[in-house]
Amino acid sequence: MSSSQPFIQSSPLSVTARRRKSKFTFKHLVQLSNYSTTCALRVIAHVDLDAFYAQCEMVRLGVPEDQPLAVQQWQSLIAINYPARKFGLGRHITSMEAHKLCPELIMQHVATWREGDEKWAYHEDAFKHIATHKVSLDPYRMESRKIIATIKESLPAPPMQRVEKAGIDEVFLDLSAQVHSIMLGRYPELQEPPPYDDPTEYLPRPLTTVLDWNTDALVDLDASETEDDYLDWDDIAISIGSEIVRSVRARVREKLKYTCSGGVARNKMLAKLGSAHKKPNQQTVIRNRAVQHFLSGFKFTKIRNLGGKLGDDVVAMFNTDTVKDLLEQPLDQLKRMGDDTGSWLYWTIRGEDDSEVNPRTQIKSMLSAKSFRPAISTFEQGVRWIRIFVADIFSRCVEEGVLENKRRPKTINLHHRQGAQTRSKQSPIPQGKMFTEAILFDLAKNLLAQVVVDGRAWPCANLSLSVGGFEDGVANNMGIGGFLVRGEEAKALLASERHAFESHVEDKDSQPPEKRRKFDNGGIQKFFLPREISQEDSERDHTPFQRREDSDEPVNSEKDNDMSESSDPAPLSNISKPTICSDSPSTPKARHLDDDDIPPDIPPDIPPPSAQPLSPSHRISHFHQQSLNTYLCTRCSSNLPLAKKVEHEDWHFAKDLAKDLQAEEHGQTESARRTPVPQKSHSRGRGRLVGGGSSAVKGREKGQRRLAFGKG
Repeated sequence: MSSSQPFIQSSPLSVTARRRKSKFTFKHLVQLSNYSTTCALRVIAHVDLDAFYAQCEMVRLGVPEDQPLAVQQWQSLIAINYPARKFGLGRHITSMEAHKLCPELIMQHVATWREGDEKWAYHEDAFKHIATHKVSLDPYRMESRKIIATIKESLPAPPMQRVEKAGIDEVFLDLSAQVHSIMLGRYPELQEPPPYDDPTEYLPRPLTTVLDWNTDALVDLDASETEDDYLDWDDIAISIGSEIVRSVRARVREKLKYTCSGGVARNKMLAKLGSAHKKPNQQTVIRNRAVQHFLSGFKFTKIRNLGGKLGDDVVAMFNTDTVKDLLEQPLDQLKRMGDDTGSWLYWTIRGEDDSEVNPRTQIKSMLSAKSFRPAISTFEQGVRWIRIFVADIFSRCVEEGVLENKRRPKTINLHHRQGAQTRSKQSPIPQGKMFTEAILFDLAKNLLAQVVVDGRAWPCANLSLSVGGFEDGVANNMGIGGFLVRGEEAKALLASERHAFESHVEDKDSQPPEKRRKFDNGGIQKFFLPREISQEDSERDHTPFQRREDSDEPVNSEKDNDMSESSDPAPLSNISKPTICSDSPSTPKARHLDDDDIPPDIPPDIPPPSAQPLSPSHRISHFHQQSLNTYLCTRCSSNLPLAKKVEHEDWHFAKDLAKDLQAEEHGQTESARRTPVPQKSHSRGRGRLVGGGSSAVKGREKGQRRLAFGKG
């Protein structure tokens, strides 16, 4: 059997392989390095900060670790450190009750926004101003970013690093690839190719008989397992994972002074339960052989996604809230909750979870909200709070890199609650402009105005403003502002350009440079001249300054070329059809133009080619100039500008077509005198499309029609 992994060589059963085998295969080892969510050797960790808000204030204030401290928001406590919890303090008691239980308690109010301030701040009497201040959690968000950055520094670089931010004070780590790398280094037998290159062959048993779990809180094994049983590779992997988590926690403690707890297991659900099992500043290790023993004492409402309405429904249906009792229910009974829900519940209480650690740690939305006690009742009050919300959100957006175009929100949302009625308004954020606080404020104020227009907006009990739909900015892309220069920079650039131009003019001869003449071949009208042009005449006709002696207008004059733009143009339908005349003694010849006849677009200081001959020196200069920008027509030996090459070739084609049309018209005229032939015509513009005969005309395929101009 061929291997899915490109092993170097094939090997027969070795001495190591003939030992008692592991229950894991070489395939499991490969899955471990690929972050497979179904791998039995998978190692996941959850790191959780201990009483995070309280720790932030302790580190900021320099409070000793054994000093009781609580974080206050108005009259309530939102965080209590572990020394204060020994006095029986909980999060749902008031500040006055907390002081009675613990007189030594330090109560630090959270930072707040005050109208008119450009930044949040710590105000000593903030708890007295609930009506005019708004809570800010920005200090804790900033510390959270520092902690996550420190955790990432403690791990190998991607792709061996997978960190998922699960909250402001918790992260998940997928350590599988790093554990795989360490295992290969510590146990060389794992580097050997599988017997017969078969990845389904079982791994040899590890030689290790005892593992040092250091100070970890090691969960006891299931009733059917003992510590005297042989260790397997899942025990080795979990042990290595616990070492990594210990080093990560030590790094955070050393650099930022924060303590955190950890959980190490085979999936996210177990790891999260493990991090909360022993607190503070400890980590819990849940081996695969200890999963059932660990979960049996839990209430399943503590499991993620089972703590809300679904958990209440399960309790009501099976009259229990413990995992141990629910394990007795068969799958068919659990499917009374629904097939998908029942199957998920069946495997979850048995410790199975295939959810992936998502390495994206960036936020998706930002919210700033305020509940009013008493309620606000005017639009002006609402606008003042909107301004605070905008300042709060914009400062956080700046930290996300909106000014550097790293990330940018797409939508803004306003939620308004009046009594029991909640209304929402949403608006897109313009993407073509720079993201500023003023733009955000105008959008939010307009949304509030829309709520007021709808009616019944006051009194308002709650307002919240949020931005969402964050997207990464375009990398290496410069906005239009990057192409513009302003102020002194623009003046300096203009002065340098003017100086360069003046220097360039001074270096030139006093004789002005010779300007290129504009050539005008008369457009499509010239293709239907009222006479046949000979080879001799063609050398003159391509020059726009020659006219017939029997006419007062040049053949290619401005009047002819701009016919469609004149106030009273001569309709094309007045031209009956192309008339080809043979040369005769009366054929008009060209004459020279006078200076007064030169069209206005030709500078008077440049003589036309039909004027007085140039001097030898001018002829040489003129020849060199034209040789670079002209081409020689092989059919009429004309020397024309290179830009007129295609037009001149079309002119020759039109002459050939005119000859064909003359021959055709001559044949049709003789037959028309004997038998009139009806023609189908379709009016289009000032010309008409005339249907041809059954025989194909030279130069035109069967079924085509020629374009003829006649009187419409």
